[in-house]
Amino acid sequence: MHMLDAKKIVVASHNAGKLKEIAELIAPFGFEAKSAADYGLPEPEENGTTFEENAYTKAFAAAKATGLPALSDDSGLCVDALDGAPGVYTADWATREDGKRDFSRAMQKVEDILQEKNALDPSQRTGRFVAVLCLAFPDGHAEYFRGEAQGTLIWPPRGSDGFGYDPVFLPEGETRTFGEMPSSEKHGWVPGQAQALSHRAKAFQKFAQARLVAE
Repeated sequence: MHMLDAKKIVVASHNAGKLKEIAELIAPFGFEAKSAADYGLPEPEENGTTFEENAYTKAFAAAKATGLPALSDDSGLCVDALDGAPGVYTADWATREDGKRDFSRAMQKVEDILQEKNALDPSQRTGRFVAVLCLAFPDGHAEYFRGEAQGTLIWPPRGSDGFGYDPVFLPEGETRTFGEMPSSEKHGWVPGQAQALSHRAKAFQKFAQARLVAE
């Protein structure tokens, strides 16, 4: 097995929200986790058709450039009434003409399509957040860890915590959106304790159980 002996890992992302959450999740394990931006690495083009492909593109590019193992996340919102869209194009739906991302506009786009489909009842507005973590090494070896959080799309958006589509996502069994939860509660998991809540924390829990701790 490829080892993580050095306690150094590159977080292959330029997304501030993802970086914050991954840093919080990996901190208890004593890793020095620097981002791709810390190493001055450019964002590679993501043209895969699956979360796994895009996650590998980012992780391997960072691992090859730095000579260190790299951990990347590719994630998205999959809405059942939209045939799984936006899916791997979740960030693209938020991208404006100037290249910047506006998730308020993206959430409105999802809602507009749901309204067009007359999807007004919660049973018609189901979906899930999906996160795939890829651990890649400089020689190209890769391992994948997938997490999914089931829920319902609500409107109007609620909460200013989190990022992306969090304010319109009501996780199954909860009364508050991800946007109304502090990140620690959104994760819902710390090593050795309860089952993770968010898609990213579920994926990270699998990663931790396989690679960091024996729970």
